[in-house]
Amino acid sequence: MKKLTYKSSLLMLMAISLSFVGCKKSSGGKNTSRATGWSINDKNGGFQYNSDFKEQETGPGLVFIEGGTFTMGKVQDDVMHDWNNTPNKQHVQSFYMDETEVTNKMYLEYLDWIKMVFPIDNPNYRQIYLGALPDTLVWRNRLGYNETMTSNYLRHPAYGEYPVVGVNWVQATQFSKWRTDRVNEYVLEREGYIAQDTKIAGVDANSTFSTETYLNAPDMAYGGKIDSVQGKQKSSKDSTNVYARRSSGLILPEYRLPTEAEWEYAAIALVGVREYNNYRGRKKYPWDGDYTRTAKRQIKGDQLANFKQGKGDYGGIAGWSDDGGDITVAVKSYAPNDFGLYDMAGNVAEWVADVYRPIVDDEANDFNYYRGNVYTKNQIDEEGKVVVINPDAIVYDTLPNGRIVARNLPGEISTVAVDDKDTYLRTNFDSSDNRDYRDGDTRSTRQFFEQFAEEEVEGEDASNDKMYNSPKHKVEVDEEGNLVREYDSSDKRTSLINNETRVYKGGSWRDRAYWLDPAQRRYLPQYMATDYIGFRCAMSRVGSKSKQSAKRARH
Repeated sequence: MKKLTYKSSLLMLMAISLSFVGCKKSSGGKNTSRATGWSINDKNGGFQYNSDFKEQETGPGLVFIEGGTFTMGKVQDDVMHDWNNTPNKQHVQSFYMDETEVTNKMYLEYLDWIKMVFPIDNPNYRQIYLGALPDTLVWRNRLGYNETMTSNYLRHPAYGEYPVVGVNWVQATQFSKWRTDRVNEYVLEREGYIAQDTKIAGVDANSTFSTETYLNAPDMAYGGKIDSVQGKQKSSKDSTNVYARRSSGLILPEYRLPTEAEWEYAAIALVGVREYNNYRGRKKYPWDGDYTRTAKRQIKGDQLANFKQGKGDYGGIAGWSDDGGDITVAVKSYAPNDFGLYDMAGNVAEWVADVYRPIVDDEANDFNYYRGNVYTKNQIDEEGKVVVINPDAIVYDTLPNGRIVARNLPGEISTVAVDDKDTYLRTNFDSSDNRDYRDGDTRSTRQFFEQFAEEEVEGEDASNDKMYNSPKHKVEVDEEGNLVREYDSSDKRTSLINNETRVYKGGSWRDRAYWLDPAQRRYLPQYMATDYIGFRCAMSRVGSKSKQSAKRARH
């Protein structure tokens, strides 16, 4: 009896072991599908996937900002009683942000590339370069002598590491777009998908690289010359490995302007001070404390940012109580905040992506808040292929101040607004342009459609019934290249705010300490530039919230 029990027990243990092994085998490794059991990344073909991907690469110039919750807006008493930054609770996803503001040196690289690819002596391309040039005349003052900065600030190497100014919001977004393509072009070259030095050698207006074109129609990249510039992957026997795909994990998300919520969250940097009051919004500056001077013994009394200290005082007395600059200063002149970001207060104010409205509608959304969404899709031709812009079909926009800028560059995919086919029966959005969604006008009310119908019957224009209806001056260029200006003479305009008015954040070398608080917000038309507004780029993070959460997921 005992012998039989022993054998039975042994057989039972063997069965359990075999079932465990079989179960382990069926679950598969990283190259075996848990859905079908088929092999992944098989050399003979089949489903290809980057199973070795760990986390997103940090792009050039960026630092990682772990997301979290914070109180957006001004909690402390507002002596100006400008209640356009009422406190509200927001959550921001993890992202990346430029360590410093974009410098003159960085922007000159952009201008040099444009001049190389789109020569200014070609009349078809001249406006591309002119439209990207910063406005150096922003330094002029009727009662001040600043001609040295007008002629030297952008290009002289003495100012190379100073933040670029004279750049409007439109130019800042176009720089970000250009930067995305150049960085991804570099990554593809580094990984062997593109031949060495392709990004420089032989690139012209007919063969520029666009990230979206490469991903959506790789055979049309470089103006359809992709075969001649492919790298070592071209000789691979695996035909699926010739082009990098989004699933390869190599292509970085776009460089872009940060949202207002991202900028404010990154500036306040609660990661270094976890006291409850700071979490509730009591932290006043990017650094810890309520004062603009350092309390460290070795450098006690030194200013922690570059700002205007008083009437006629832009830098203190020579040799004493000096903040190191009378205009802007070189980036990294002051200590970074706890996220490792420099000059999140002072030096220059910075453009952010948002369209300005006096309120932040946290009732509508408290996650990755952003006002400015205009949803588009790739334009598809009759053959079902994406439409790529060619050098003869560049579209230029004339800004309200008469400046001409290229809407898209050759080699990029043409986009169109989403239509009712994309929005039908959706609950999360119902139109392409969402910039004025729930901003307080009649379109924000539940009775809007009833009012709209009544106005149509009475023959009135419902578009006039808006809260934010600033003047619409007509500016265009005639056939002879002359500017034709027609001022809006309507007596129904009630505001200077519209969908082209953008937020800028942070204090500058021209501002008092009041504006150094990251909660402060101001606005300016997106086509205007000043000598005290610059910008820095951000990039979304794909995947885990942080390296720690990625580790937990892998284990």
